[in-house]
Amino acid sequence: MYQHEISAMRLSLLLLVAAALSAGAAAQIAPFLGGQGPPVVPGGQAQPVVGGPLSPEFYSQSCPRAERIIAEVVQSKQMANPTTAAGVLRVFFHDCFVSGCDASVLIASNQFAKSEHDAEINHSLPGDAFDAVVRAKLALELECPGVVSCADILALASRVLVTMTGGPRYPISLGRRDSLSSSPTAPDVELPHANYTVDRLIQMFGAKGFTVQELVALSGAHTLGFSHCKEFADRLYNFRDKGGKPEDFDPSMNPSYAKGLQAVCRDYLKDPTIAAFNDIMTPGKFDNMYFVNLERGLGLLSTDEELFTDPRTKPLVQRYAANSTAFFDDFGRAMEKLSLFGVKTGADGEVRRRCDAYNNGPMPK
Repeated sequence: MYQHEISAMRLSLLLLVAAALSAGAAAQIAPFLGGQGPPVVPGGQAQPVVGGPLSPEFYSQSCPRAERIIAEVVQSKQMANPTTAAGVLRVFFHDCFVSGCDASVLIASNQFAKSEHDAEINHSLPGDAFDAVVRAKLALELECPGVVSCADILALASRVLVTMTGGPRYPISLGRRDSLSSSPTAPDVELPHANYTVDRLIQMFGAKGFTVQELVALSGAHTLGFSHCKEFADRLYNFRDKGGKPEDFDPSMNPSYAKGLQAVCRDYLKDPTIAAFNDIMTPGKFDNMYFVNLERGLGLLSTDEELFTDPRTKPLVQRYAANSTAFFDDFGRAMEKLSLFGVKTGADGEVRRRCDAYNNGPMPK
């Protein structure tokens, strides 16, 4: 159903885009390639959750090895498939931003009911991410059956992989329940798209209680992973400026970068799986290079470029580009807040036996 997988050979070929950068541009960026070790982010204020409080010690008695088991499984998956971290992080965001962090995105469609999988924006969610959660769930069911929710697995797996790739470790409270419904239409309405303006992004995030700072900090997750060519092709081919004048490509892009992307994406209409790294400089490392790239004309998506040109977000981009510790601190706090968004507890959800299916079918509407 999904065309998520990109071979190691294809990902290696995508690095050729970096070689397309001029020597001058590469030299300009080189001083920014260093990174700092991940600081521990202090706990922030938790949003109220439905049905009762969560706790970092939720499984201390019922499944004391839960976090260790999840970490071992997803770390092994990441080592075998280095795109797993970006995929899990993306699936986590797509889950939380639609009806809350309740594993509704993990429900598979069937002949009787559609799910969030059917939303167009979710068609490209990576299979490695779903597989990592499934493997963790299977291991936990052997250790302590029926105890750890898929929503908690996804939240913990995201943190493990952020930290494993060089990012911050932030607090995660546990006790989420899994959803009893999954909408096939909500994701296309509630999730940001690659061509959204900053106005629309601020409105969308604000409606869910997130600040402009949290919007920019969470956008820093684009330091990992890749995007399919169709998501940014309008910047590369048949581009016209605001006055309608045709351009070879979006002039806000570094010319060598744009030409390299044009070469990589040449056949994207024939092969929709062709993609490019969001961060061409350090694609497998969680760092602040995404923001440095924006300053150098190396942002991939139009939404990325908008963050650097809009006066409400540009100062934050510049701050994070200059100070990786500030980015890590703010990203960690934003992720902690996101992990608590729309959480279900108690009778508002269930602990699924399988992450891709309800225990007794979806809740009637």
